Amino acid sequence: MYVGALTLDILLGDVHSLKQKRSVVRPLVAEIQRRYPSIAVAETGHLDLHRRAEIGVAVVSASAGNCKEVLDACERIVAFRPDIELLSARQQLYNDED
Repeated sequence: MYVGALTLDILLGDVHSLKQKRSVVRPLVAEIQRRYPSIAVAETGHLDLHRRAEIGVAVVSASAGNCKEVLDACERIVAFRPDIELLSARQQLYNDED
């Protein structure tokens, strides 16, 4: 069994309040969840900053390759959004022997 974790640090475009931030981040989280219903995804950091957000993604799989493939796809979903700048993406992979 493998557990993959992805942390995405993003900078939001023309956002001036936490309410506007929610209107950008919630649909993004929902889109990732809709495309991959078996993963966990949530806003996990920078909750009090209106132009920054951190999104966490977790996936459990029988193979390391599948974990990496799903995490890479989630990263691409965020990276290709024109209204968002992806500042960093960190992936970690754990297996049942760790």
